[in-house]
Amino acid sequence: MDFPCLWLQLLLPLVTALDFNYHHQEEMEAFLKTVAQNYSSITHLHSIGKSVKGRNLWVLVVGRSPKEHRIGIPEFKYVANMHGDETVGRELLLHLINHLVTSDGKDPEITNLINSTRIHIMPSMNPDGFEAVKKPDCYYSIGRENYNQYDLNRNFPDAFEYNNVSRQPETEAVMKWLNTETFVLSANLHGGALVASYPFDNGVQATGALYSRSLTPDDDVFQYLAHTYASRNPNMKKGDECKSKMNFPNGVTNGYSWYPLQGGMQDYNYIWAQCFEITLELSCCKYPREEKLPSFWNNNKASLIEYMKQVHLGIKGQVFDQNGNPLPHVIVEVQDRKHICPYRTNKYGEYYLLLLPGSYIINVTVPGHEPYLTKVIIPEKSQNFSALKKDILLPFQGQLDSIPASNPSCPMIPLYRNLPSHSAATKPSLFLFLVTLLHIFFKQSKM
Repeated sequence: MDFPCLWLQLLLPLVTALDFNYHHQEEMEAFLKTVAQNYSSITHLHSIGKSVKGRNLWVLVVGRSPKEHRIGIPEFKYVANMHGDETVGRELLLHLINHLVTSDGKDPEITNLINSTRIHIMPSMNPDGFEAVKKPDCYYSIGRENYNQYDLNRNFPDAFEYNNVSRQPETEAVMKWLNTETFVLSANLHGGALVASYPFDNGVQATGALYSRSLTPDDDVFQYLAHTYASRNPNMKKGDECKSKMNFPNGVTNGYSWYPLQGGMQDYNYIWAQCFEITLELSCCKYPREEKLPSFWNNNKASLIEYMKQVHLGIKGQVFDQNGNPLPHVIVEVQDRKHICPYRTNKYGEYYLLLLPGSYIINVTVPGHEPYLTKVIIPEKSQNFSALKKDILLPFQGQLDSIPASNPSCPMIPLYRNLPSHSAATKPSLFLFLVTLLHIFFKQSKM
């Protein structure tokens, strides 16, 4: 027997042990490649593109079928380090990866999560910016922007006003990535405040902008998602830990209510990628000292895990014609909460709708046919690591060739620009009016 080889095999899982230091590109790549090699049955490492300076934009996928989508298994993602000088999220995601792969088969919660979810983790969207930081600062460092000096969180198409900026390689890579997967839920990790912020980040009168907020048709779900994260972070839920910043009740805010932001990634995800995304601001200091990293991990570990589990909210299923053929590109929406860019089935005929417990009417629309309506009741106690499953059998034979492969009604232009102000969700209350006045009075400069 080759004893050196035997010892090497026994020690392999220990190679992934991760210290609480900042990991630069080479160290991060080495760690990710080691994880992918040692846990090849549940991980897949790939690059979705390159930065301006040619650095890989790595994504590690964790799941039982990490290399490909499986019917009924929702796709979840975390993205960090859009701003190169906001560093806590980058390190937290590396530790999250380590925790997931080393807990599989030992921790029932993590094992069930990996069994039921395909988890995509991108530790750094802006590796050039991270490497450019030479003098870390709590408020701003050279390196916030990408190598071309563009803010990547102002670089996406905007649904409220024209965003005439030069699209950057990192942004284009993420947009292409979103088109290749059926992402359902996401969060992007930032620093400089301590709050869970939910869409919209930009707005118009129809979404409530006159009242210093901008709400989506799924505002109840987004508020629930933000509270899910913030309530498990002992400092975030206080809402006032960053003494020089605004106070955020329960550690949660509507993005626009905090400050309007054009070309942000979370609005783009929700409108054009059918993916619910929130922004997590994880540290008052953008680039804190390394010795504080263990406490950030301890404060965010439970939140990171619980938030991932929310990808199983609501309802999921496939849409079939009467012959049992799955129908792609079919509109599946909840009546009375239609999206300005309608949510459609993927190429497998799948749909995923994040919904809180309650009764809903699902509206299924195929071009050339009358809408098909069906009632669903989401129970108070959700199924274990699974949304309510409801396949929909339409009473006709679909002509798949006639269903468009893309959505011509959703060009990447300001879709909300000419929308009339009629949404009941935007009607003000006295309380909201008073809160708005306080927000205007105390509003700070943008993060």
